[in-house]
Amino acid sequence: MTTTAVYLFCALLAALALFQLLLIAGLPLGHLAWGGQNRVLPARLRWGSVVSIVLYAAFAFVALERTGIIDVISSDAFIAILMWVIAGYLLLGVVMNLLSKSKPERYTMAPLSLVLGVLAVIIATS
Repeated sequence: MTTTAVYLFCALLAALALFQLLLIAGLPLGHLAWGGQNRVLPARLRWGSVVSIVLYAAFAFVALERTGIIDVISSDAFIAILMWVIAGYLLLGVVMNLLSKSKPERYTMAPLSLVLGVLAVIIATS
C-alpha cells in the first residue's frame, strides 16, 4: 500500500507542478489558485508558483526517500520528521483552500489537498 501511496502522491504533485507551470505561463487558471482573485496571475503570484514547484519537488523527494525508493540521506529520523511536517502542511492546506473566496478553488484544491495529506500520513507512518 505504501508503494502505491508514494507513486500516487508523486503523480499528484507532478500534476500540481504542471498546473503551476501553466499559471506561470499566464494561462487564465488563476481562479483555481492563490485565492482565486486573478484569472491570470500577476508577477508576484507567479513567483509564488515557482516556489510551489520547488516545494512539490522537495515533497516528492522526501516521500521517495521515506519509502526507500531512493536513498540519498542517511538519517531516517530526519526524513521521518520531514514527512510528518509535509503531512501537516498539506492538511493545513485543506483548511486554507476551504477558506478561499473562490468556489472553484474550494471545490478542487481542498479535496486534492486532503488526498495529498492522507497519502502523506500513510507515507509518514510507513
